[in-house]
Amino acid sequence: MNNSTEGVTLSSAFVKDIIDLYEGKDSYQRELKRMANGLDLSSAMKFVPMETYNSMCNWIESQIGQANTRRLGRKIGATAYSGMLANGLITSDASPKEMMEGLAKVASMMIKDPEGRGWEILETAPKHIIMRRTQTFNSTLQFGLIDELIRKTKAVSPKVEYVKSVADGDEFDEYKISWF
Repeated sequence: MNNSTEGVTLSSAFVKDIIDLYEGKDSYQRELKRMANGLDLSSAMKFVPMETYNSMCNWIESQIGQANTRRLGRKIGATAYSGMLANGLITSDASPKEMMEGLAKVASMMIKDPEGRGWEILETAPKHIIMRRTQTFNSTLQFGLIDELIRKTKAVSPKVEYVKSVADGDEFDEYKISWF
């Protein structure tokens, strides 16, 4: 996987989500604000460096833990869901397939990458979808993000698991989303 973040930016809404998640947790929020110092977070239409966002997510995972990283993923998923609805990429009764198609589309809108990386749908079936992460997003965070989005579809007993993992030596992370 190409891990370069050169020239890659994303909506400042996601950096704001990170800081807002730790409202009332002064030591965490102080460090996260330090990392975001100098960024314009006044509007979701402002774009900030992907490298800063990734550093913040990785700091949370290493300093606060994977559970918090997944929790942050759910918050990012809620923001992405709102963006998808607002931009007409999905409806409130979207199927799991429509939701994951919406994720791929909203990623291309909220992330500006000269190489066009984001999400790819590799496989769809009646009870599962396999997604490939081609962008430098924190891999742990994606479990929370995907879980949040798939639960918005009212899928019964959703589950998100790795099919392939960069941490295990694979070129890309691939996630299987299944439900009953």
